[in-house]
Amino acid sequence: MITILETAPLNTIQDLGRPGYRNLGVGSSGVMDPLALKVGNILLGNEPGAACIELQTYPFVIRFETPTSFAITGIDAPLTLDGKPVLAWSVETATPGQVLQVGIPKKGARGYVCVSGGIDVPVVLGSRSTQLRGSFGGVEGRFLEAGDELVTQPAAEHLSGYGAVPFARILDTGPCEEKTVILRAIPGTDYARFTEDSRERFWNHPWRITPQSNRVGYRLSGAPLTLHDRVELRSYGIIPGIVQVPPAGEPIVQLADANTAGGYPRIATVIEADLWRLGQARIGTNIRFVECSHETGVKAEQPISHYLDDLRLMVAHYRASCQSRNGVKSGGKA
Repeated sequence: MITILETAPLNTIQDLGRPGYRNLGVGSSGVMDPLALKVGNILLGNEPGAACIELQTYPFVIRFETPTSFAITGIDAPLTLDGKPVLAWSVETATPGQVLQVGIPKKGARGYVCVSGGIDVPVVLGSRSTQLRGSFGGVEGRFLEAGDELVTQPAAEHLSGYGAVPFARILDTGPCEEKTVILRAIPGTDYARFTEDSRERFWNHPWRITPQSNRVGYRLSGAPLTLHDRVELRSYGIIPGIVQVPPAGEPIVQLADANTAGGYPRIATVIEADLWRLGQARIGTNIRFVECSHETGVKAEQPISHYLDDLRLMVAHYRASCQSRNGVKSGGKA
């Protein structure tokens, strides 16, 4: 059991989302940084889609009411347990009554409080994710509030002393620019409808994430893009990563709470392997799109898969070693 002591708007319960209901007008929701959640769940020995607390606003303070192993991923932020510093991307076990405080991140935008066994809230349409627009999932379909009590699985064993290297430090994510988030993208269905000048500007000029951005999509500011001719398109299915261009000419990148359908021209789609980078980009950040092929987009998943596989292997070896040592200590007569 966890009690929320201090929180601000926008913090919610999320998992990997609820695919398969777009035909009913229900978006997938889920975490903005799926890779960070997967890392946290691997560290704790959870199922890949176990639910967590997604943090977007800080500070955040909780009290553990039962022994609970936890890991904070996604961000580099000041973390304390009963006032003593703990490391992000590492596993710790809290005892009843201990208080965890998460401060304002130095790096990253969204933090993930992952706990052993996951956060136990009702499953709605196959997921525990909060769907804010539909007011369901998570805790009554809303932001977390001070006083909320969240059920967790009691820690089967006290886990601590190991962690993960943040993937941002070791993954090959293609081109890099200081203070600019680089996103690889594939030209979209309506790419040819844009003028040559607009296509060149889309790839070669930075775009700024505006304050009008949220989990539905990031609105970008920059020189407007124009079409050869005005056109009205039939609505089509939307997935996270699609870059739409409304009549004003400034792009919108669809994200975790994306609409299920839309009709604005599609100039590009951010590859799935780079969506976590977008999920960790703060308001006001500059981003730049780099054109890539479908083949490159698929290959970009391989380093991520290898990273997760290596992490699973490391955790398995560590836990086996701990169990072996504990067996020797407690069962030396065996």
